[in-house]
Amino acid sequence: MLQQLTKCKTGGEIVVECLSRLGVDLIFGYPGGAILPVYDALYDSGIKHILTRHEQAAIHAAEGYARATGKPGTVIATSGPGATNLVTGIADAYMDSTPLVIITGQVSTSLIGKDAFQETDILSMTMPITKHNYQVRDAGDLSRVMAEAYHIASTGRPGPVLVDIPKDVGKQKVPFEFCEKVDLPGYKPIYEPYLPQIEEIALQISKSRRPLLYIGGGVIHSEASEVILKFAKRTGIPVVSTLMGLGNYPQHDPLFIGMLGMHGTYAANKAVKNCDLLIACGVRFDDRVTGKIESFSPYSIKVHIDIDSSEIGKNVKIDYPLVADLKKSIHLLDQKIQSVPNTGNWLFEINQWKQEMKLSYKEDDDTLKPQTVINLINEYTNGNAIITTDVGQHQMWAAHYYQTNGPRRFITSGGLGTMGFGLPAAIGAQFANLNETVICISGDGSFQMNIQELQTIFEHKLPIKIYILNNGHLGLVRQLQKFFFNNRVYGVELSSPDFVKVAEGYQIKAINASNRHNAETAIIESLRYDGPVLVNFFVTKEENVYPMVPPEAANEDAIYSTEE
Repeated sequence: MLQQLTKCKTGGEIVVECLSRLGVDLIFGYPGGAILPVYDALYDSGIKHILTRHEQAAIHAAEGYARATGKPGTVIATSGPGATNLVTGIADAYMDSTPLVIITGQVSTSLIGKDAFQETDILSMTMPITKHNYQVRDAGDLSRVMAEAYHIASTGRPGPVLVDIPKDVGKQKVPFEFCEKVDLPGYKPIYEPYLPQIEEIALQISKSRRPLLYIGGGVIHSEASEVILKFAKRTGIPVVSTLMGLGNYPQHDPLFIGMLGMHGTYAANKAVKNCDLLIACGVRFDDRVTGKIESFSPYSIKVHIDIDSSEIGKNVKIDYPLVADLKKSIHLLDQKIQSVPNTGNWLFEINQWKQEMKLSYKEDDDTLKPQTVINLINEYTNGNAIITTDVGQHQMWAAHYYQTNGPRRFITSGGLGTMGFGLPAAIGAQFANLNETVICISGDGSFQMNIQELQTIFEHKLPIKIYILNNGHLGLVRQLQKFFFNNRVYGVELSSPDFVKVAEGYQIKAINASNRHNAETAIIESLRYDGPVLVNFFVTKEENVYPMVPPEAANEDAIYSTEE
């Protein structure tokens, strides 16, 4: 029901009042003319506003906050370039199912469509990359729209929702009614699992001899990590994870095989290839996981549990679909299995694969290997830090060699692969966890894309540790050129500023490291320091990420060494 009418408020005041009542206490943004009615209302609202140095950084920070907390992140920007600078972050959030509400200013309604100063049709631009979007033409609709936006962003499969507010609507005064209840007849996510389907899947599990759990980011969104762990332990079913699913299952546990797919471990991809029952939980079957579709898990009966019906059968034929909340589904499935499968021989075979081809690299005294850096970070944090990464080789080394303890602690750009994500995402994650150790692992290419956010870190005294794996290249692109373009390496040699001097210019402590000894010393010193630290690791320039499946090849055709 609606509360009783109160005094008239401007559209900007209604937005801010709704934010407050919806529990929003932190927003990331960058002001401009069209959004000033909202900023004016924020002035004495008590809501904390974080001014980043670029709108793209604002939305990635909101993503980091959302990924670390599970609550929708909130970002605000003006019209025109302010709004378009958010587009990459919106697409990133859409691909990785991150709950966000994006509030943009717009030119006045009388000017829409007339190429006014700083006008862009942000609604049309973002329609394919938002879960839903609105342009509000009457301030009387704002209360309902704001309530709906946060509801849509955070329920079902999470995602970004955009609310575009023309300047005159922000100024318009109307009676304020707070929308207490959202009613969207066309939007009713299915949470409860259908019992007959659960019973069919339970029967298939009992009959299987080589079952496999394939988990992804949906496990985090459903908060199903503990239920998955309990289920795997009781049934003896081993587990593989996507990049987005890392941290959902203990990586030291004997049942955990590793990450699957393009850069997946040998054992994980062998298990997927040879299992007789594949239980996919909160995943998309994206191309980085499946490789050549025809060769993906060819001998298995496939179960897919997901809250988004559009993902069922989109890429891979599914034998037993279940559209429901994952946590509820696994809990009920655990209850309905009458006899657990005998997986002893299957686990023995998997352990042989683990021994047959382990993740490995060669160290030497004269150089610093990037894998060594990640192993040292893991050793001195015991896997307990919140890690954000950018995109590239360092991302894959972090995925392989950092043993993340728990969900919401490995925050990376998966579906879109956005360079420049890691540093602002660390800002959002640190604001969400002020007493936790937050580490941004980046590359010399990615880091320069949002390097200006060092000022945001300094201004708010955020104790983020920034570790740059500096190899002087766009490393993953160089690797692809080396392997698949006849070593015609072009356009990827990267010059960089003196990162230590740059950081010091932002009044942030900084250290160079070029061998194992001073890398270890730098990591220890940075973790002990009560404030932000940047460490620039000069790592070997042409180290490659292994394993790697060639584009359009089957996962079984992965390359495991330079000799291959």
